[in-house]
Amino acid sequence: MIKSSGQAAKLLRADHELVDDFLYLELGGFCLGVRSNSAAFIRKLAKYFDHVVVDACTADVVIEAYDIDVLDLDVNWQDWAREPGKSGKKDAYYELDDGRLLLKVRTGMVFLQSLQARIAAGPCSKLDNQVINFINSQYMNWLQQHDWLICHASGLDVDGIGIGMAGLSGGGKSTLMLGLMDQPDVRYVTNDRLFIRREEGQVKARGIPKLPRINPGTIVHNPALHGLIDESRRNELLALPEQELWHLEEKHDVMINEIYGEDRIEEEMSLRGFLVLNWSHDSQQATHLDEVDLESRQDLLPAIMKSPGPFMQFKDGSMYQDSEQLDSQTYIETLRGVTILEASGRVDIPLLQKELAQWARDN
Repeated sequence: MIKSSGQAAKLLRADHELVDDFLYLELGGFCLGVRSNSAAFIRKLAKYFDHVVVDACTADVVIEAYDIDVLDLDVNWQDWAREPGKSGKKDAYYELDDGRLLLKVRTGMVFLQSLQARIAAGPCSKLDNQVINFINSQYMNWLQQHDWLICHASGLDVDGIGIGMAGLSGGGKSTLMLGLMDQPDVRYVTNDRLFIRREEGQVKARGIPKLPRINPGTIVHNPALHGLIDESRRNELLALPEQELWHLEEKHDVMINEIYGEDRIEEEMSLRGFLVLNWSHDSQQATHLDEVDLESRQDLLPAIMKSPGPFMQFKDGSMYQDSEQLDSQTYIETLRGVTILEASGRVDIPLLQKELAQWARDN
């Protein structure tokens, strides 16, 4: 029976040898190193994380990624409880004395999260997005260990005005964000995980080095993104009913610097506004953008709050549990002084892009 992270690490490492290549990522005061048994996989990760790659730094954390076949571990996996509104099995876990083993149920990727070792094992190159998420989870842990609060939101800097954007899946958050990126004074901060912290009376916001991962509904109507799919596929997609198109799951990574130009990614911003998309494709009401008071509109908080998830490990080595409840008052207090904007009525992304850009110019 596996009891410790040392035993788990020995099992995952087996007789696989790491190559000499070492990838270093500099993330706002946190240095992360990545090693692998595959030089090709290190090169693949280096291309993805290009904007945060450095020649060397003193690594706070080192990740080992073993690109191997799916492992069949003889452990008693437990299902990680999904957040409200989510269905199906996604993550399973096995508690260790000093950490946690995690299993991606649909793919078989296995991860070890402990203070002694962070390891990804399985078909890493084929499932590179899951390894990228694991890498980002180490930075997310570091941020939360330093009092940053996690939000389920994207973030943009619009000519010096930081804006967070939250909403339910399929609500057009990524489409809105990438449409705004067409403006040269807009810089990308994050797509799906925004971290906030009060500093000297201001609210600072940081993103993680995770590029937008979007569905075809976002691609087909944005000329800047048309290169992500060929023309024949785009025509097929445009022929689909709108509702079917918007709910089609077919992920594509958006390489921000390649599409929008160099220096269009920002690590940290002062948060001035937070938009919550509370609209619907089925609504018959006109689109509205209104300022609201978050304390009296706590029904909007579930769209903003985010569970730290199964990879969250605290400074003392203990692991976050899926039974823990998020503290809504902490979000309210942290966001105090930030203008909360609600988009309601029917989905009208071009209209909201104009109104949000105008709001940023006025503020």
